[in-house]
Amino acid sequence: MINVSRNNAVLTIEIDRPEKKNALVPQMYIDIAEAIESASEEDINAVLIQGTKGCFTAGNDISDFMSKGNDQDINETFRFMMALVNCPVPVVAKVEGLAIGIGTTLLLHCDFVYCADSAKFAMPFINLGLVPEYASSYILPRIAGNLQAAELLLLGETFGAQKAYECGIVTSVHTDETLSEVVAQTLAKLVAKPKMALVQSKALLRNQSAEIEKHITAELAVFAQAMVSEPAKEAFSAFLEKRPVNRLIYK
Repeated sequence: MINVSRNNAVLTIEIDRPEKKNALVPQMYIDIAEAIESASEEDINAVLIQGTKGCFTAGNDISDFMSKGNDQDINETFRFMMALVNCPVPVVAKVEGLAIGIGTTLLLHCDFVYCADSAKFAMPFINLGLVPEYASSYILPRIAGNLQAAELLLLGETFGAQKAYECGIVTSVHTDETLSEVVAQTLAKLVAKPKMALVQSKALLRNQSAEIEKHITAELAVFAQAMVSEPAKEAFSAFLEKRPVNRLIYK
């Protein structure tokens, strides 16, 4: 379900579960983490993350998540996200179709994000009785401003490519026909750079990593508490049963 390939100093990670809109399960997080971790040990200048069949990822597979319990999912997701945060080489994301939940969160930790003009994003954690994850409550206000961050995180609504660009979540927006070429051009430029300078420059750009990791830990503690709350349990059950939530439980 995760395809990993290496070509011309580019490590490509492809999320390949189209029948579930590339929704992620714990083993997929492990596979992605292992691939990203290997980037520091090999002759790799850049990492590309993309989905298949015109979809990036619908986020966590909630049915799998509910059947297996949340501890495993949080542990594997944490390993993946820390691998992404600490990746020494530039990470490029190619976004088509849906980028939901962690599919949007992870973009905040990439160095280049190119999306199709038809892409759809959402951080709907609040709708599930949850809170922001992986330093999104720290990063978003700094790149988008407090008002835009509040709109995205407190309303949890789906938004389009132009909004993502205006909020600084994506580098640029392209047509479906030109997206692949733009991504290929950036990767070719990164491959042509001296790796040591590339790694050092990224480290300087990411000099707030300690602060980000502190916020990741703080958010995760609150997130774990929220996961076992009655509002979250009701929201997940309603989602799986395809029914409206019982708003009385939200009080």
